[in-house]
Amino acid sequence: MASYHCSVKVGGKGQASGHAAYIAREGSYAERDGYEDLEATGHGNLPSWAEGEPSRFWSAADRYERANGATYREIEIALPRELNPAQREALVLDFIQQEIGERHAHQWAIHNPGAALAGGEQPHAHLMYSERTVDGIERGAEQYFKRYNGTHPELGGCRKDSAGTEERLLETRQRWAEVQNAHLQQHGHAARVDHRSLVDQGIDRAPEQHLGGRRVRQLAPEQREALLERRAAEDELQHSQRALAPFDLSQHLHALTAAAQQREQAEQAARMAEARAYCQQTLDAFRAELAQKAEQERALEAEREHRQQLEAEQERPQRPEPEQAPLLEPFPTIGIGSPAFAERLQAALAETMEQLQAQREQSPAQEPPPQQSRGFDMEP
Repeated sequence: MASYHCSVKVGGKGQASGHAAYIAREGSYAERDGYEDLEATGHGNLPSWAEGEPSRFWSAADRYERANGATYREIEIALPRELNPAQREALVLDFIQQEIGERHAHQWAIHNPGAALAGGEQPHAHLMYSERTVDGIERGAEQYFKRYNGTHPELGGCRKDSAGTEERLLETRQRWAEVQNAHLQQHGHAARVDHRSLVDQGIDRAPEQHLGGRRVRQLAPEQREALLERRAAEDELQHSQRALAPFDLSQHLHALTAAAQQREQAEQAARMAEARAYCQQTLDAFRAELAQKAEQERALEAEREHRQQLEAEQERPQRPEPEQAPLLEPFPTIGIGSPAFAERLQAALAETMEQLQAQREQSPAQEPPPQQSRGFDMEP
């Protein structure tokens, strides 16, 4: 059954090299009995002067770190027995990437000793990392651990990030539980872990004290038996509580909430589309009305201009028409009883008689009958 354990420790000046050798099972720990449990190890983000040699990095930390400064921090985590060695290593690397990333020089190791009390595997991991943050500036070993210079970072050491607050520790514990449960689910295991305390989980019992292999070996047989019976009873109780626990509605509620949000978004989008269509329709009608009014204004303006033009032509002075010469010169005004009238009349009659005489001479056979005067005789 998967169990949860996550603790953070701090190492002072002069302790980094020895602890690094311990977790890597190097130096004096390489041949010591009881330390043949190394399952995997690795390191990352080391500076160029310690590339591939984490022991050299930790030796420099012990030598150059400030006297009251921490040379390393260590996260110790229990690994689930349900996973095989390759899966456990993938889990540890995933957690390191999440917690450390490219920010700190680090070294890690997976140990899998036999359980002293119940037997079987007891896999766990150690993650050592420097509080000094990597900033991309090349520094020597001594400068790397000097005090940080905020004004001129290239002149000082790497900045320290202790991450020692209680809030950040709780966040680390929660993230470890989440990533562990994700890997358990990924590989098809129903077991889950909880980073909360027993009180926060609503479990009314005292937490079991971690004894360690040495203390377990010192226990009497009846004490071991009692501890094993207690563990079996607690496991059975937790299994029953999970079986009788109310149905988890969180996922269902999440799905309902998501569906409601989608409906609300769809309705809002429909309302927005309707509002845009109404605004466009109103705008088109307003533009048409403006165009009609503009056309009416143009027609009225043309009519006003035409009327003004007519008025201007009427007010313009008329030019006198040129006089036309008469076709026949008018007779001078002569009175009928005057001598001049008689003379003119006699002249006209004489001319007429001459014309008639000329016509008779041209045609003598047809002599017209004599004409009689009408009303008065006129002497030649």
